[in-house]
Amino acid sequence: MADLSVLKNIVRTGRVSSVNAGTRTARVTFEDKGQSPLVSGELKVIKNPPFIPAKGAAQRTESESGGSGEAAFADHSHAVKIAPWLPSPGDYVLCLYIPTDDGDGFVIGGI
Repeated sequence: MADLSVLKNIVRTGRVSSVNAGTRTARVTFEDKGQSPLVSGELKVIKNPPFIPAKGAAQRTESESGGSGEAAFADHSHAVKIAPWLPSPGDYVLCLYIPTDDGDGFVIGGI
């Protein structure tokens, strides 16, 4: 019977409660297990395609043209910064756990 319980918890969905960008980990709250919510340990975030635009950064790819003749308004363009995706607190995510009693888990993407 314990094996069936482990198998039922391999794939889970929940809401991100905190993110550590430095270690690329997140804690996830699961509300589907019992009366009180269950908060995971640090789950590694699987490498995903880049997130565009980078969170908190202005994104511009078009060329700007001056028109006034002033040096401050000369033709120029802005580079785009591409950053790896990380979930934000409150995001709904899909998690995958290694099928052992206290196995490590991973955030494999947003829903």
